[in-house]
Order: sequence, then structure tokens, then C-alpha cells
Amino acid sequence: MKSASIQNPVADAVSHWRDYLEITKPKVVLLLVFTALVGMALAVPAWPPLQETFFGLLGIGLASSSAAAINHVIDQRSDALMGRTKNRPIPQGALSTKQCMVFAIGLCVLAMIMLVVLVNPLTAVLTFLSLIGYAVVYTVYLKRATPQNIVIGGAAGAMPPVLGWAAVTGEVTAGALLLFLIVFIWTPPHFWALAIHRRDDYAKVDIPMLPVTHGIPFTRVQILLYTVLLIMVSIFPYLIGMSGLLYLAAAVLLGLMFLYHVIKMFNAKLEKQPMKTFVFSINYLMWLFAVMLLDHYIPAISRLFN
Repeated sequence: MKSASIQNPVADAVSHWRDYLEITKPKVVLLLVFTALVGMALAVPAWPPLQETFFGLLGIGLASSSAAAINHVIDQRSDALMGRTKNRPIPQGALSTKQCMVFAIGLCVLAMIMLVVLVNPLTAVLTFLSLIGYAVVYTVYLKRATPQNIVIGGAAGAMPPVLGWAAVTGEVTAGALLLFLIVFIWTPPHFWALAIHRRDDYAKVDIPMLPVTHGIPFTRVQILLYTVLLIMVSIFPYLIGMSGLLYLAAAVLLGLMFLYHVIKMFNAKLEKQPMKTFVFSINYLMWLFAVMLLDHYIPAISRLFN
């Protein structure tokens, strides 16, 4: 195991930069920041303001990274016992608890200052509440308290589109809440697919994920029901005029593809299918929001060529 020292913070950051990057869960944060960008774009008819967009995305990203680092600290004991997480920096001794907390607090403070000064106080407050919701309410309490942990705790992870919307408008409207609802409904089938794949890991550390407490067959049914609900909710941006036909076609197609993956999970012989469903669910959300963004700017793009 690597030894961790914080005698020289600058030298420590340079020598352990990969470890610090890992505890921020960069792939997750990039997806969250992307959904925030889409929220910004859909909030205004034209291009979102440059300052609020740049510093809003940076602040949201830093705050999300801070929450992820705190999650690593709180979950370090269970991480050390689970096959999926045992090689994370804290269980491996590459970083200490103190190093991670100093890093997390630094990111949080920087994010809040940036959002308050360069964006607006509403975005800062909502971002901070989201950080607390994930890093404290979900990780400390909900995760170990109820098999509905990811359903309730998913509210924090669904906030980035709302944060992006608030960053460029200074308010939260029905459109922002609809984007929130899409990500909120997407979270359970996304995470429960992973939980099925890693059921034994969660059982080992007494984390009451749905496949552990209610069994895999029951969880499959819940994933199916949430996926059907997700397909229905994903059509609403078209129904309320927020998005056009391109988005509608993509939402239906992606939804059916998601449903196909979910239905295949009912075949117990396909042992790798839950993980394939989990991976596809990430691509689903990314492509859904990407097409939403493209659809929003089709009129502006068309005007450039006229």
C-alpha cells in the first residue's frame, strides 16, 4: 500500500494528482455537468450568457467533485470490502482521510465563492443543498437505511439541469423541473441494474440495496416499471413545446432500446446483461440530452445557412 502524507500540500497534490482526480469520479461529474449545460441551453431561446455558463458549469462541476470526494471518505470501510471499490485511493492507502477532506472542502469553498460572485446566489444555494443531499443525506443515512435509498437520494443527482437553468435565468421554472424529473426517474433503473450485478458486494457490507432486501426478480420488475415510466416522462418535453420532432423520435427510439435491454435482464442465463443495461443507461441519458440540445438549436443553425 502507498503511504500518504500531507506535510507539503503542493508536492502531495502533484505526486498524487491521479488519486485526487479519481476520488472526484470524473466520468460521473462530466455527465452531470453535461446535463447542466443542456439545462442552461433550454432555459433561454438563444445562446446562454457566456459568464454564467462558464462559471456556472465550473462551479457545478467543482461542487459535484467535492461531493464525490466526501462520498469516498464516508464509504471507505465498505469500499475496502467490495470488489468494485477496493482499489480506490483511500482503501489502497494512496490518500488519507484528512487529505481527501481538505481537498473536498477546498473544492466546495471554491465552487460556492465562484457561484455566488460570478453566477447568482440561487444557483449557489441549490448547488450546496445538492452537495449536502448526496454527500451527507444519501451517503451517511439513506444508503444504509432503506432499499429505496437510490430513489430518494436520486433527487440530488437529478439537480444539475435545474442548477444550469437557474444559473442563466436566476429562477427555477416548470421546464427545469421537467428535466429534473427525467433524470430522477432514470436513476433507479440505471443504478439497480448495477446493484443486481454487484448484489453480493452490497450484501457483504450490509447495504440494503433492493436486490439484497427484495431479491433479483422483484428488482427486475421495478426496473421495468421505472423504464416504462421514464419513456413516458421523456416524451413530455415535446408535448409542452420545449423540444421538437427530432427529440421526440430520439426519445422514443432510445426508450425502446433501454426497454429492450431491461427485458433481456429477465433471462437469468444472461449473467452479463445487468451490467450491459447499466452501461447502456449511461449512454441513454447522454444521447437523450445531446439530442435535446441539438433539437433546441436547429432553428439557430438553420438561420446561419439562410
